[in-house]
Amino acid sequence: MAMPNIRRYDDPCGIARALDVIGDRWALLVVRELIFGPKRFVQLRSGLHGVSPNVLSQRLRDLEDAGIVRRDVLDPPASVAIYELTDRGQALEPVLLALGRWGSREPVTTSGELSVNALLVALKTVFDPAAAAEATFALRVDGGWFRVTVADNSIDIVRGRTEQPAVTFDTDVATLRSVAFGREPLTEAERGGRLIVTGDRRVAEGFPRMFAVPGTRFGTAPGAGLKHGLGAGDSG
Repeated sequence: MAMPNIRRYDDPCGIARALDVIGDRWALLVVRELIFGPKRFVQLRSGLHGVSPNVLSQRLRDLEDAGIVRRDVLDPPASVAIYELTDRGQALEPVLLALGRWGSREPVTTSGELSVNALLVALKTVFDPAAAAEATFALRVDGGWFRVTVADNSIDIVRGRTEQPAVTFDTDVATLRSVAFGREPLTEAERGGRLIVTGDRRVAEGFPRMFAVPGTRFGTAPGAGLKHGLGAGDSG
């Protein structure tokens, strides 16, 4: 079987060398989908709208060869393959956040919804340390659990359940995006049956205030702060 032709820039610049590794289509989005923890192949496809199984398989092989992704197999009875980032892959997180901030200024050209991981990356890109409410939050988004820890003016998000969180949010990705970025108050989403909040109410009310997207708070003029597509989670 012929080996695929690997395209390289043949440029000693560090940027070019980085793009030799992660510059192919879907590569950084695969990293985005693994940034909060391991996933199975089917879970990766679910978060990458439009990628074919063959292309995703090839991209995972490329990232494995580059030492960015590792493949493992869960113990029986599951015995299914999972993919996770290596330390080298995890080191790309600040690159993703910087690209998210930069890309949020581009116009939005799709009506598609963000993946859960894309939304959580967006939360990190706009996190405002000055408004941080130090606490541990449990997020159940479209059935998947995440732990959000806010401490020392920073935010950390990992996949998995949380022991004794201050607040638990149970919702879907569209509602979390709407609430976190100020399109609607918590109470409105709760009344609509799209959000269940348990725990410390004061801490819960402070959650959306940590994500500073100018002009998108409910009660502002429609479209305010959305110039060039900036706002409401578009940085994911």
